[in-house]
Parts: sequence; structure tokens; C-alpha cells
Amino acid sequence: MPGSRVARRRRYLVCEPRHFAVRYAINPWMRPDRPVDVSLALRQWRTLIATYRDHGHTVETVKPEPGLPDMVFAANAAVVVEGRVFGSRYLAPERRPESVPYEAWFKAAGYDVQHPASVCEGEGDLVPAGRWILAGTGFRTTREAHREVQEFFGVPVIGLTLVDPYFYHLDTALFALDEENVAYYPEAFSPGSREVLARLYPDAVLATRADATAFGLNSVSDGRHVFIAPEATGLAGRLAERGYVPVPVDLSEFHKAGGGIKCCTQEIRS
Repeated sequence: MPGSRVARRRRYLVCEPRHFAVRYAINPWMRPDRPVDVSLALRQWRTLIATYRDHGHTVETVKPEPGLPDMVFAANAAVVVEGRVFGSRYLAPERRPESVPYEAWFKAAGYDVQHPASVCEGEGDLVPAGRWILAGTGFRTTREAHREVQEFFGVPVIGLTLVDPYFYHLDTALFALDEENVAYYPEAFSPGSREVLARLYPDAVLATRADATAFGLNSVSDGRHVFIAPEATGLAGRLAERGYVPVPVDLSEFHKAGGGIKCCTQEIRS
């Protein structure tokens, strides 16, 4: 199996963490009393972007806006499938203004953006996975939004319930490896959702809590290379056994806000 995986070139949208900070607490990782090293965050983010480009991927950027410290987490701004953009309506009032600059970027790039009527946090809770979209709920995105997404894209949406507040977005507990398989942490999900995942993905790569709390599941895969937190060594080993190539990228400064590699990466699927 090693060497059998095929990378596909991707197009990513990102936002420089020029104004990154932890000024409020909207998930268990965030502590406003813990200082953030913005210079380190910038270096780590630039390494991620350089790594994507070194692997043949296209990276485009949204201009960061003052007063929006979480704007770096581009994944939450939308989900894009076959060139159609479903935007975001954030649960936290502090993040709601982020939708404006991202929508402006998509419009300038020639896209129309569908506004959610319900709380919906983009790729944070919506994971396109081949024939369907996996959709998280329990802490942020609502089940009503799942229905909106299905009607908009015409793609089956599989609802999954998150139960651990440390894994408040689906993209902290699961990521798509390719069109056919995923990696996930079972205990982040309700019993029924675990059964659904086991039926859909009998050969999934399973993560431990140690992998998950190291943000190992907040990873990005191009079908062969998996850009992953370096601390998630157990998960990286299991991925390598399956023929994937782990590419460690340290985004530890962003963990202070509850984010990592995937949170910083919006995929534009045209």
C-alpha cells in the first residue's frame, strides 16, 4: 500500500494572522489570560503556507481585518463544493463580522454566496467527503443548517452529533483522507453517530484522545500527504501504515484559540 496514494492539487484560501489574539473565550481551549505570541503565530502560519506550495497546491489570501482576531481560521467562513459557496452565520457575536470580508473575497473572485438562515460555521462543521457531506452539530452548527446545506448543494448530508466540548467543531474530531475514507476520534461523537461512522467507514483510521487533543484531527489531506500536528505521533504512524505520507507542521500557537492546520485552511472546490 505505501506509495499507492495519489495526491490531488488543491486550492486553499487563508488569512494571515496579523491580528491574531485570544481576547474572549468561546471554547474550552481559549484563555484570555494566557498570552499569545503573534510573531511566532506568523512564523508558523507562513511555514504552513510554504509547505502547501512546496507540495504543489495553490494558496490565495484574504486580507486580515483589525478587530477580528479569529479571522485567521478561514475554514469557518464557508464551505465550497463544485464552485458553489455556502457562507457562514457564526454562533458567537464576536465572530459574526468575519463573514463580511470573506464574502467580499468570494464575490470579487466571481462567486455568489448563499447566506445561511441558521447558525452554520462552514468547514468547521461541514466536511465534504466524496458522495456526501458529513455535518457536525451539538455545539455550533445547527441541524436546520444541515437541511439548508443539503437543499443548496443537492448532496446528501450526514448529520453527526458532537458530545465533547473540547471537540466543538467537526473538524477537530474528524477529517477526510480522500474521497473514500476518513480519520476520526470516536469518543467525540454520540453513540448513534459512532455507529453511523462505523457503517460508512469500516476501514477508517481511528485516533486516540491524545492524538485528538494534540489537534491531530485538525489536519488537511490532499489524498496522499497529510498535513498534521507534529505532536499527533500515534495517528501519524497509523496513517503511514495505510500508505499516507504525514507532513508535520507546527501550529501550536493557534491551539491556544482552539484551532490548528485545518481551521486555518478553507478549500475551494471548483
